[in-house]
Amino acid sequence: MLGVCYYPEHWPESWWEKDARRMRALGISYVRIGEFAWSRLEPSRGSFDFGWLDRAMDTLAAAGLKIVLGTPTATPPKWLMDEYPEIAPVDEEGRVRGFGSRRHYSFSSEVWWKESARIIEAVAQRYGSHPGLAGWQTDNEYGCHDTSFSWGAEDLKAFRRWLRLRYQSPQQLNEAWGSVFWSMEVQSFDDVALPNLTVTEANPAVRLDFWRFQSDQIAAYDRMQCDIIRKHSPDRWITHNFMGFVNDFDHWKVGENLDLASWDSYPIGFVEKFPFSEEERVRWAETSHPDIAAFHHDLYRGVGNGRFWIMEQQPGPVNWAPWNPVPKPGMVRLWTWEGLAHGAEVVSYFRWRQAPFAQEQMHAGLNLPGLDELSPGGKEAAIAGHEIDAVGPLQKPAQAPVAIVYDYETYWSTVIQPQGKDFRYEELAFRWYEAVRKLGLNVDFVRPGASLTGYKLVLVPCLMHVSDAALAAFEQADGTVLFGPRTGSRDRNFQIPANLPPGPIGELTGIRITQVASLRPGLSASLSGAISGRATRWREYLETAAGADVVAAFDDGSPALVSKGRYVYLACWADGELLDNLMSHLAAGLDLPTATLPDFIRLRRAGNLTFAFNYGPDAWTIPEKHDFVLGGQEIAPFSLSAWR
Repeated sequence: MLGVCYYPEHWPESWWEKDARRMRALGISYVRIGEFAWSRLEPSRGSFDFGWLDRAMDTLAAAGLKIVLGTPTATPPKWLMDEYPEIAPVDEEGRVRGFGSRRHYSFSSEVWWKESARIIEAVAQRYGSHPGLAGWQTDNEYGCHDTSFSWGAEDLKAFRRWLRLRYQSPQQLNEAWGSVFWSMEVQSFDDVALPNLTVTEANPAVRLDFWRFQSDQIAAYDRMQCDIIRKHSPDRWITHNFMGFVNDFDHWKVGENLDLASWDSYPIGFVEKFPFSEEERVRWAETSHPDIAAFHHDLYRGVGNGRFWIMEQQPGPVNWAPWNPVPKPGMVRLWTWEGLAHGAEVVSYFRWRQAPFAQEQMHAGLNLPGLDELSPGGKEAAIAGHEIDAVGPLQKPAQAPVAIVYDYETYWSTVIQPQGKDFRYEELAFRWYEAVRKLGLNVDFVRPGASLTGYKLVLVPCLMHVSDAALAAFEQADGTVLFGPRTGSRDRNFQIPANLPPGPIGELTGIRITQVASLRPGLSASLSGAISGRATRWREYLETAAGADVVAAFDDGSPALVSKGRYVYLACWADGELLDNLMSHLAAGLDLPTATLPDFIRLRRAGNLTFAFNYGPDAWTIPEKHDFVLGGQEIAPFSLSAWR
């Protein structure tokens, strides 16, 4: 099904009814509203103006639209910031981040929590049982604009409180942090300072705890919102719209609060955000890389416990990337179907009409700015809407043959201590995902410690701290488990394990790591054996125990790929050739049904349908004949086919 983001407060009230009718004619069933409307809902303290939102919701519902109502906490109004300036976040350099855009609050501000609860209570009480209300969105895009962190007095106070609960005594804190190093010991929790503005790098254990703390603050803040909503609107679902390639907080923990996850899909904008080579950026500038959207669809399906929406789908050029090209004709339709094929319950476009004013006036919508005229992306959305009606509902996703264990704390740890400038966890995980998708395989994402039963291949690109729960899940897995570099290299206190890396999985894998090397550009090591390719960026020096088999070795003869039973360890950052060879080798050994595809084609199996998506400039002919429900045997550039 399709949805759209709408801002009735941006347009004359006389337009609303016609807009709603046109949405329905386009095939749109859901509309999200209200997430930035605090200043219109409460122009001054205690003076609520709900009349306009009453009329907007009634108008949209009368047209047959189902409403997703956002809590307006992403945009504290000016009067509130003037009344309580301590709400504002503080950047790492100690500067206040003030009013004039959005997300100008600290998650640790006590008065902000009270004010948030007050406005949510008022909105939820009034609209919680509105007949047109389908569900709720909490806030908007946690972490956007680098707002997961704040470094002010409110944050320090809350951090000290968090540490007291975690460590109980300064002595335990000192031991966990290794504070004897450089005389960093504290005698009281009140001695703890924030890990910024230090002469040289701050203690990595302190930085990791501060990151954990900030992440917990976000999850707790979201839970507060959900608790209030459920009190007044118990039979409506709740979601939050996560973002692409944002790892600053633990999405799995926020997902525990929600009924379903959603995310904001801007595939072309993310080409500029991700550390692609310039050659890749140019190649995918007008289509996006074939795995960017899919990676996040699969990730947020996992975060949502099997349920997710695309709350904001790119409908044309955006405004926020360094360069913002127009998508190739057909891509908006392709992205729509790709989201549905990956299990999205709704694909909701951002936005109904391009705004002719303010910060996002260069961001396309389904309609041209200020007009009732469909944009090129709007016309493609209309085509997708008619096709969706013709094809009918898709089956819910079944468990994939491949799982990726994805860990936000590992991202934090590798940012804190990369050891090599270009060791980026999100890039490592993405490249592993890409290599499997190029084989035509479906992929699920799971959190560390979740059950791995039923997966034929489990990929762990990197998991620096292997918890007891994660170890138990690996032990109980009934498929092949592939571990990547740096897995098990730190304990929960960011210390090297007593038995050396890979720590808790050392017995499973039959290896011990004695030293590691980060490889600057231009340095590499070749691998040979059952697979071949090159190690770049990172390599490890292993000792093997009895029962461990060396599957491939570095050019100096030391082990590079080791297997012990169903556990496999890769001791390097693999280049593209090595990664492709490794995934093909593992898939063949497990009899997984792979496909030979051009690098611009991706497959997705959705129940009894198989989809093929063409991200390339050339047509591609599907080798076999099928019963097609979309397209045909030849897939035009920037198009798709689907068959039973």
